[in-house]
Amino acid sequence: MTDSSRPGPVLGIPCEGLLFDNDGVLVDSDHGVGLAWGQWARARGLSPRDVTAMVHGRRSADTVALLVADPGERPAALAEIDRLEVEAAATTTALPGALALLESLPQERWAVVTSGVTVLARARLAAAGLPSPPVLVTADDVRHGKPAPDGYRAAAGHLGLDPAETVVFEDSTAGAEAGTAAGATVIGVGQRALATDASVVVRDLRGLVWRDGVLDFAEAQLLRH
Repeated sequence: MTDSSRPGPVLGIPCEGLLFDNDGVLVDSDHGVGLAWGQWARARGLSPRDVTAMVHGRRSADTVALLVADPGERPAALAEIDRLEVEAAATTTALPGALALLESLPQERWAVVTSGVTVLARARLAAAGLPSPPVLVTADDVRHGKPAPDGYRAAAGHLGLDPAETVVFEDSTAGAEAGTAAGATVIGVGQRALATDASVVVRDLRGLVWRDGVLDFAEAQLLRH
């Protein structure tokens, strides 16, 4: 493991497109997630801590399906958590390095792929002060959520790229599995990503530079490589 206090080695990964998960990669929505899912869980006699721990990288519909036994009750339960999360979106902030990296990228080179619904994803990005993505693939756009590869394959296709030409940035196990299954190179972001199989994990997006088809890690803080 790399000592993050020392400059990382020069690493370059050839890629033509960058596909970003949203929560935990571009934005810090943990506070809002805790508020919304905690309230939702308590109303159902569930442990807020246990419920919050299982939601990362999953569509809300998939989490609700796991926690609400009666299929007839799921639509109302899903509508409630989606409402609560949108209400809490104002607490979202940008993660270090996200704005600088996104603003440096050509519009045709990047996309956001999130397990959140469209209205939630846009609310969080706006609250964090990040640019609207040229391509946004959300839970509303895919039949199967992460860890299925559908979202990343769709995003690469919208950019006119093969997934193998892209790098996926993820913080969750389900998301990393989705990127790998799509055929992309997966870069882990943040401490949570150390639990994934990503061979390279960065502390955040600071120091990352994409130029001329190469993603440069020379100035990044590496947690694993």
